[in-house]
Amino acid sequence: MRNRARALRHDATPAERKLWVALHNQQVEGLKFRRQFPLGPYLADFFCISAQLVIELEGASHIDSAEADARRGAWMRARGIRVLRFSNADVLANLEGVITAIREFVRTTPPPAPLPQGEGESSFSAFSPRRALFSHV
Repeated sequence: MRNRARALRHDATPAERKLWVALHNQQVEGLKFRRQFPLGPYLADFFCISAQLVIELEGASHIDSAEADARRGAWMRARGIRVLRFSNADVLANLEGVITAIREFVRTTPPPAPLPQGEGESSFSAFSPRRALFSHV
């Protein structure tokens, strides 16, 4: 898994590179993010341990993976990890809006407690000051 994470960091998409420039060195709310971070059977695009927050970027590879993304989101929620998803297009066209959305989410949404084993899932509607810029999975 570590070798795959290293390879993905090296072969980052343009959107991942652009978002990383904004996230590294604790530039967003003083949070330390890691890239391509192994979480159980998954690799998170970006993960902040202290905020228990994963940021996922969705591009062409996610078009046919709604079911897999749902399983991944459920696995993370069961462990108290929050997930924000942004499209590559949003990052490339509106990085400032993405960063604002991350800041607002961190400021206004406390980390959840892990669900007891076998509990159901909760839903969360998309949030954005202007439009549905991200979704919480």
